[in-house]
Amino acid sequence: MRRLSAGWWAPLISFMVALGLWQAAVMLTLVPPYIVPEPLAIIQAFAADWPGLLRALVATLTVTFAALLAAVILGVALACGMAASRWARAAIEPWAVILQVTPVVAIAPLIIVWIGDPFTAMVVCATVVAFFPVFSNTVSGLAATPADLLDLFRLNGASPLQEILWLRLPAALPYFLAGLRVSGGLALVGAVVAEFVTGAGGVASGLAFRILEAGYRLQVPRMFAALALLSAAGLAINAVLGLVSRRLLASRT
Repeated sequence: MRRLSAGWWAPLISFMVALGLWQAAVMLTLVPPYIVPEPLAIIQAFAADWPGLLRALVATLTVTFAALLAAVILGVALACGMAASRWARAAIEPWAVILQVTPVVAIAPLIIVWIGDPFTAMVVCATVVAFFPVFSNTVSGLAATPADLLDLFRLNGASPLQEILWLRLPAALPYFLAGLRVSGGLALVGAVVAEFVTGAGGVASGLAFRILEAGYRLQVPRMFAALALLSAAGLAINAVLGLVSRRLLASRT
């Protein structure tokens, strides 16, 4: 109970202290609100536009979770293919590395032009960003299966598919969950990057478009309100995926 209490109260206290220092610094230095707004102005901006900001948040999270699901399916499938065949490993690994090192902001305009549909294009962009942690961690988990258990399965005549489904994948679960938690945040980043590209092209979508719109109009408190909502969404995704990971790992013991 003490550990749970510290886990909740320590971040809350540090957050409140940071807000207090921010408010005091802005008031003492008289920084113009179009450079750095005070927290109270950000709260007022959120209160004035909360229905629109929440709708934008739903749009961003829709892209985020669709991309995370696609990244999980694609990453686990390719990792299993690499574990089943050395030929598949040699063929898949270079493409996975290419996806990792390619900046999505550079290819997002091309993806949007090629696909046409803005929502699908944004999901593809976010999937490219979120794919690699799930893929690489699952590959590591599948490779870390104990050798004695592999020998036991093979002695009992298990097929490669049975070996992957009933031994390698359960053994790789902690690795997969660690990658999933990282990919959750990256999917949100990818969704925002894709929205910036589509928003600059005139397609209104999620929070990134709201940030662009507020920036063009010099409504800096409204921009910070959207950023704060985006940060809160990232924290919530990380917390939910962390809770899911702990529950799944605890159910195995």
